[in-house]
Amino acid sequence: MSILEKFGYEEAKIKEITKNQKICGELEALLGQVPGGSALDKTQRALVHSFATLIVKKASKEVPTALVVENIVNGNLKTNLQVEAAFNYVSGASEVTQEALASEAGIGVHVGEEDVRRKVVEYIEANKASIEEQRYKLVPGIMADVKKLPELKWAEPRLFKPIIDEEILKVLGPKDERDVVKKQPKSKKKNDAANAKKNTDAGDAPKRTMFTEGFLGDLHKVGENPQAYPELMAEHLKATGGKVQTRFPPEPNGYLHIGHSKAIMVNFGYAKYHNGVCYLRFDDTNPEAEAPEYFESIQRMVAWLGFKPWKVTYSSDYFDELYQLAEALIKCGKGYVCHCTAEEIKRSRGIKEDGTPGGERHACKHRDQSVEQNLEEFRAMRDGKYKPGEATLRMKQDLTSPSPQMWDLIAYRVLNAPHPRTGTKWKIYPTYDFTHCLVDSFENITHSLCTTEFYLSRESYEWLCDQVHVFRPAQREYGRLNITGTVLSKRKIAKLVDEHFVRGWDDPRLFTLEAIRRRGVPPGAILSFINTLGVTTSTTNIQVVRFESAIRKYLEDSTPRLMMILDPIEVVVDNLEDDFEEVVSIPYRAGTKEFGDRTVPFTNKFYIERSDFSESTEDKEFFRLTPNQSVGLIKVPYTVSFKSVEKDSDGNITKIHVKYDNDDKPKKPRTYIQWVPVSKKVDSPIRISETRVYNQLFKSENPSAHPDGYLKDINPESEVVFKNSVIEHNFHHVIENSPWVVDSVKKSEFYVEEDKDSKEVCRFQAMRVGYFTLDKESTKDKIVLNRIVSLKDSTK
Repeated sequence: MSILEKFGYEEAKIKEITKNQKICGELEALLGQVPGGSALDKTQRALVHSFATLIVKKASKEVPTALVVENIVNGNLKTNLQVEAAFNYVSGASEVTQEALASEAGIGVHVGEEDVRRKVVEYIEANKASIEEQRYKLVPGIMADVKKLPELKWAEPRLFKPIIDEEILKVLGPKDERDVVKKQPKSKKKNDAANAKKNTDAGDAPKRTMFTEGFLGDLHKVGENPQAYPELMAEHLKATGGKVQTRFPPEPNGYLHIGHSKAIMVNFGYAKYHNGVCYLRFDDTNPEAEAPEYFESIQRMVAWLGFKPWKVTYSSDYFDELYQLAEALIKCGKGYVCHCTAEEIKRSRGIKEDGTPGGERHACKHRDQSVEQNLEEFRAMRDGKYKPGEATLRMKQDLTSPSPQMWDLIAYRVLNAPHPRTGTKWKIYPTYDFTHCLVDSFENITHSLCTTEFYLSRESYEWLCDQVHVFRPAQREYGRLNITGTVLSKRKIAKLVDEHFVRGWDDPRLFTLEAIRRRGVPPGAILSFINTLGVTTSTTNIQVVRFESAIRKYLEDSTPRLMMILDPIEVVVDNLEDDFEEVVSIPYRAGTKEFGDRTVPFTNKFYIERSDFSESTEDKEFFRLTPNQSVGLIKVPYTVSFKSVEKDSDGNITKIHVKYDNDDKPKKPRTYIQWVPVSKKVDSPIRISETRVYNQLFKSENPSAHPDGYLKDINPESEVVFKNSVIEHNFHHVIENSPWVVDSVKKSEFYVEEDKDSKEVCRFQAMRVGYFTLDKESTKDKIVLNRIVSLKDSTK
């Protein structure tokens, strides 16, 4: 075995290296300096190769190399840029030291994703005018300029493109016809007019969405993914008819959260866009953690987001087939029964005590048992001979591989738990690593789309399919969606629920999909928001305020307005009789005729917000009612001016007396405020039992980083409850006719028709207060409202 083979260089790479004998010789010499013959991963092999190339091409004298090789092996030098800086240092230094090398090559300097993002955002903000003018044409220049920034010298090159793409998308939105590079026809001038007309007749450029851009736009076509056994592709194409087949495969061991909405949209949306189909497949291989409410909630949330599965399947549907393939794996010499403890397995796989890889790996003592013995032992596992932890079936993979996913993964384990669907038939259950790829194959999945934490699993996924001779689907990985300022971990949310910090898993302050739905967020708002983000291979970390802004924008076009008073104080108009009533007409939404108008009676008694009156006359920025300043009431012809107040024994104002200024021509007030009338004729006001105003659950952007734990970061003002709010009588009409959706919203690409009998669809905008909906606790006699999102903050 050559030294290149010993260190894991692939055959194709060895052929390429040996074409240049000088570089090959230098590389072999460098590998000979690797301390203790340590194993190198793929990145380290590439860096040593780069170092050898630099020495051959640039060194004018003998270069001290041992220290550089050592720093590559121990992970101090991570990029080609660092290796080149290290080469430049050792080439010119009279005396080489670790301290100087570290300084020159950026060792220990961490420039993370957030550092790169911050500088990219600063650059874009500084050059926003030219970017908005020239749009996506400037992206290559931005990349070049940002990479030259001194603060980002040691950033990993892979970080730049996805972050720049993501931040540019926020500023410019998806590419449109302005960004289409039109090829100039090679025709003669006499054909130019005809070609121009043809282009015009063809209509606008196709609409660009997340399914045509970025990660999803670059995916392979059906049938293009390579196979170890080409005949399996023919069978696959016959089964699918050449159509896209995807799957959304949740584990039914918890409630879905906002990140899952992206996975749902990616899988169902990609199939729908390509006229294909998508399975909803429950990965129910761990009966100890699964419960019926999770199955039901997951199906409910998929339907709520507007998607209908082609078929609903379960991994447990295939337990018999999976068992047969497990025996097939043993028979081909690639599976063995292991009796090591969990700790012994970790140590043999090189997993250190702190849970990180990097320790010395060694083969399990059971790895070389005969096929016959392994079959006998595996069947004994099946038949209940062993207790949990006493035996596992492991895959015989490649312990020399740099990927942990090839270090003899567990395929089956013993669990003493009945299964919700198969009862007590099985004592053994397959793991995710064994099940997922094989069930993808059984269901002829054309695009197995998952998040990037499964990137390393791709190798074991394809390996297992090939070992048992089944069609190999193509796994491809995209970046997950995270919302900052909250927690999404099932364990952490469970603690919030169990310790009564929140009302339950659907508390509107959480970001489970059940909670988001209860809060009143329309599903179409979520889908359109995800589309604006696009899909890349980078994790998308979005601030809550951006998500709320997207919801607000969606609600602007699809909710009627009402006047509601959170903290009311009664106002009496002294110069109007008790039977006075003047009807005013107010549009449900100004500028949207489809919503129509409503009438509200103006009487001699009404309610305003307590904060809309101030006894002080000194504040020049307070434009509402004061002892020396009149105020306008929305759509009422004349202003009202202050006369006096009534107070209780504690000095709190209980009532305000005003004058209706109708004895002179109307004068324009400094501002208008909302009001709710007192009227027996129309049963006004309607009193609300509870108005729940929700704010962010946590005080910081990263509650998990709190030194005393995330529970100490909870915002005490995350839920503010008003017990005496009032709303105008038209509220009943709004609720009875909800959801209110105009044609323009119905025609939008991501509109989802909702269940009209659900309470969360009863949305409206409370003027100057926010968007609200009915909570599920509302009854005929008890109105409970949830604030979906606040209104936009004013420039003041």
